Amino acid sequence: MVEKDYIVVGLGIAGICISEQLIRHGKSFMLIDSGVEGSTAKSGGVFNPTVLKRFTATWNVSKFHPYAFNFYKSLSKKIQTDFFEEKSIKRIFKSIEEQNNWTVASDKKELDGFLSSTFIKNNNPAIEAPLGFGEVLGTAQIHTGSLLSGYREYLKSKQKLITENFEYEQLHQKDNCVVYKNILAQKIIFAEGSKVVENPFFLKKSLIGNKGEFIVIKAADLKVKSLLKGPIYVIPMGDDKYKVGSTYGRDDYSLNPTEEAKDEILSKLKSFINCSFEVISQEAGVRPTTKDHRPLLGSLEENPNLVFFNGLGSRGFLMAPLLSETLYKHLEEGEPLTKEIYIGRAKNWKV
Repeated sequence: MVEKDYIVVGLGIAGICISEQLIRHGKSFMLIDSGVEGSTAKSGGVFNPTVLKRFTATWNVSKFHPYAFNFYKSLSKKIQTDFFEEKSIKRIFKSIEEQNNWTVASDKKELDGFLSSTFIKNNNPAIEAPLGFGEVLGTAQIHTGSLLSGYREYLKSKQKLITENFEYEQLHQKDNCVVYKNILAQKIIFAEGSKVVENPFFLKKSLIGNKGEFIVIKAADLKVKSLLKGPIYVIPMGDDKYKVGSTYGRDDYSLNPTEEAKDEILSKLKSFINCSFEVISQEAGVRPTTKDHRPLLGSLEENPNLVFFNGLGSRGFLMAPLLSETLYKHLEEGEPLTKEIYIGRAKNWKV
């Protein structure tokens, strides 16, 4: 029997962040992951502290943003992979009213340093933006493929990774510990994203699957280097390729790309792009969201050694680093979780 402090299940952004907390504090662990791409891999990788539909700051941004920014810069150096690329977002203005609302929002304390008060004129003939752009600062593009492959190799080098499907029937509790096959650990942390709905120990009604679909296009004349936000995002991938999306499908856990989503994305894209392009591929992922748009952390009373780190939704890149520290302090130092992030609050939710 191999003894560890923790078992971690899932190698998405939540699994990476909690693993880093365990490493920083000298805790032994083994991470188990199927190797199948999840929502982190299929996301756009946009690191954005604002809500650009309403020109507001995201929840708790003053704490999440600086912690996450430093976390990713440090992790990039550690695994010697340049996955974190600082890059502004250019938000297309649809009306004079939007420009006015932007100006008002940029003066708010919580958006200081994020919404630039200087408008940018559009000089790109391939983009329809007669009113120009608002620029969002403190943003970045996370190259998810580089992050995941880089961290996977790092864990392999430290002999901390098992690549296999987790078999829930092989998990048992014994003497205030957990046993999985030949591993004995104090606790197990499930950081499985939307796949957690297959976990028999999870409170199913606490998660809402939100399917998002992207297309990848090749557009030689587009010439966009920043993150472009119109009705949808246009995200540069290099070699004249761009990731475009995404859609939102509530209560949808399917991973099959649909023609309906493709048509929706193309319709929105053509409303602000006027150059020719070719659709190369389409992919779908499922965001793990919640009824109250807050994460799910901690364990349920009936299984205190089974811990969950989930419900990060579309803001996982922003929230996961600091939330992983919060979860670690809860597990190791006994710091209580606030009601708004504690998983136990979901017991009273109606299906």
